[in-house]
Amino acid sequence: MAKVKKQPRPKAITPKGFRDYFGEEVSQRTEMLQAIAGVYHHYGFDALESSAVETVEALGKFLPDVDRPNEGVFAWQEADDDGKGDWMALRYDLTAPLARVYAQHRNDLPNPYRRYAMGPVWRNEKPGPGRYRQFYQCDADTVGTASMAADAEICMMLSDTLETVGIPRGDYLVRVNNRKVLNGVLEAMGLAEDDPKRDDVLRTIDKFDKVGEAGVRELLGKGRLDASGAFIDGVSLGEAQADPVIAFLTSRADDVAGTMANLRAAVGDSKVGAEGIAELEQIGELIAAGGYGADQVLIDPSIVRGLGYYTGPVFEAELTFEILDEKGRKRQFGSVSGGGRYDGLVKRFIGQEVPAVGVSIGVDRLLAALREKGRLSTTPTGPVVVTVMDKARMADYQAMVAELRNAGIRAEVYLGNPKNFGNQLKYADKRNSPIAIIEGGEEKERGVIQIKDLILGAKIAESATLEEWKERPSQFEVPRGDLVAKVREILASQD
Repeated sequence: MAKVKKQPRPKAITPKGFRDYFGEEVSQRTEMLQAIAGVYHHYGFDALESSAVETVEALGKFLPDVDRPNEGVFAWQEADDDGKGDWMALRYDLTAPLARVYAQHRNDLPNPYRRYAMGPVWRNEKPGPGRYRQFYQCDADTVGTASMAADAEICMMLSDTLETVGIPRGDYLVRVNNRKVLNGVLEAMGLAEDDPKRDDVLRTIDKFDKVGEAGVRELLGKGRLDASGAFIDGVSLGEAQADPVIAFLTSRADDVAGTMANLRAAVGDSKVGAEGIAELEQIGELIAAGGYGADQVLIDPSIVRGLGYYTGPVFEAELTFEILDEKGRKRQFGSVSGGGRYDGLVKRFIGQEVPAVGVSIGVDRLLAALREKGRLSTTPTGPVVVTVMDKARMADYQAMVAELRNAGIRAEVYLGNPKNFGNQLKYADKRNSPIAIIEGGEEKERGVIQIKDLILGAKIAESATLEEWKERPSQFEVPRGDLVAKVREILASQD
């Protein structure tokens, strides 16, 4: 009889492009999201939790730089008898689902509809260092109004959010630009809406922060050599035709009035360009009226990322403090949030344009920034651990835990093998527990318990002399009835 081949064990590895998040990271993210949600709620936005799965048709072709709707997403076809089931996909952002929700429920929703949403999104893209296929986003959007007050409010709320989570003023800047101004620049260049060179120009403008003014001018012309020595073909525009783009990208002045004057020169007689400038002026006035200065929200035409996606104002929150990269070089932390006006997204569903504006915060990026600023606890406090000296008396230990929990104190009973008491204390250390509770048979008879201050004990063990250790004991014997009061006292001393 042939020997049955054993089934190989599955490999315990994380799928490529994904990662696991453990207690500390999950707790930090949850705390930050709660703080952000508090700001959004304070501004009058309501929470929305939509499905993680949408039809590919509903998601549409709004994923930037993707030509086909099911490219860049995790998609599958539903099985049915005819083999023609719907194509489904994991959401790639939180905005496309909002458009579907609004179109589906618009008769039941207030107008304008103001919502915020938080959760994971999925991108079927090539992973890289710090680039994962699943990540968290945190969005707020207003659907149903064309008022620039909605755009200004998003910018002010973004400023408040960053300061609330721990990014101080001076370490961030919310920059604002407008796609309509860029459309005016394209008109001033003589490029019609159906001119294929418009997309080439947009892609070139998007490289401004990488290659600078000279690099953009070269790419608008014959082309340029990149850092590797390879030649990149240009758009083949004449120098005079490229001038409006350069004027647009370098139009920021010392004050808003100067910036607006430079933008007017860049767009020339373009009607849509003048409309975009008027919108920027209105946003600037509203932000100033709200008490926000140029050190918080700034009109800045050099912000070009996302201009191909948005239809009007566009904004980006940039963290301005310096960090060291992997090679030890100083650089600014960079962008943690972006957004803008996207008036065409709902139209796909209902056939008429619905104005909308929103912002999305990159949760993992913002968490990384807070760690850089030392605003996150690296060692979150674990639960109080009630040790087990006698398995037969588990009910006594559970009663202690219940008392602590009922008093609002995080606590647990040790549920491993209690035979080796040292292992119980090692477990408590691994859990970063602040206190261990000990009650053996002898303590039970006398009606007392031992309470061990693990935080103080660790500090004493590091540096204290024998005399100091005797003067500052880290273990206390107290009456059983004083359990909660003594634990509270010790926890208060550890803060």
